[in-house]
Amino acid sequence: MANLSPNFKGALLGLLGFAVYATNDVVVKVLGQTYSPIQTLFFIVLFGFPVALVMLVSDPTEASLRPRRPLWVGLRVVGYLVNSLCGFYAFAVIPLARVYSLLFTGPLMITLLAVPILGERLGIQRLAAILAGFAGVLVVLRPGGDVALGPGHLAAFGAAFGGALAAVSGRKVGELERSAVLLLYPMLAAFVLSGIALPAVYRPVPLDHLALFALVAALNFAASLVVIAAFRAGEAAIVSPMNYSQILWATAFGALLFGEVPDSATLAGSAIIIASGLYIVIREQTGERSVMRPVLTTVSRLPLAPAAWRAASQRRRAARRSDGR
Repeated sequence: MANLSPNFKGALLGLLGFAVYATNDVVVKVLGQTYSPIQTLFFIVLFGFPVALVMLVSDPTEASLRPRRPLWVGLRVVGYLVNSLCGFYAFAVIPLARVYSLLFTGPLMITLLAVPILGERLGIQRLAAILAGFAGVLVVLRPGGDVALGPGHLAAFGAAFGGALAAVSGRKVGELERSAVLLLYPMLAAFVLSGIALPAVYRPVPLDHLALFALVAALNFAASLVVIAAFRAGEAAIVSPMNYSQILWATAFGALLFGEVPDSATLAGSAIIIASGLYIVIREQTGERSVMRPVLTTVSRLPLAPAAWRAASQRRRAARRSDGR
């Protein structure tokens, strides 16, 4: 990739990273056919702790792990738990493409939550994009149509809301809290709470399924590294939209592995949701007006977003200064 432009390299790395994330969600769906979301969360976090330990050891900051803003860190924890549990359930019970189409409302929810939490203004263009996105949701769900709406659809919305809450809460205190705090507390809370509830839902885990849980943690880590590299290489306005390529992978994986063929309404509604999200992400990031940031805190992912974004942003700013820009 040495001869590629930075933005083109960033876009390619973004496509690769989000493809790995989509593959990760296929494994989550397979596990969801056997295990409850609580047990899935417990084992994924368990296998994710070595990754978190590596990140904590590599953090050179000398400071306490006690949160400076416990309320906002707590909200991030709540968002992560809701995102994970709801997402695991949604992937288990409804088609992959439909889950993704509803998860893609996340940027719209971030924009809405940024108003009360971060004091952002909701202008007419933002509001129009949000309304268009939720109109796309109605196209996907088509109330009164031939699709039976159920808990899985509500869970997908819950996952999108939880991810948005975690992202905005993390952004609220991102400059005050250590990355280690924003990483460690959601994982510890998920491990402890799911561990307490685990006896009520536990099913024996054979060795091959333990390997799948470990695979989820490995895919998480690999995808995170690739996406971080993408944001280091290219501009956020170029890399962020690559997230929407996951709908293509979801459609392909769903058809090939689970016999899920999305209908025209799901595809059309997804296109509307993606278009509205793209408008918000590209317009606001290119204009440097918004708190919109790459959101890596989504279903089954380790809560790495603040650390990932800050590391990438600092390196890009340092590179610009060294180039005299």
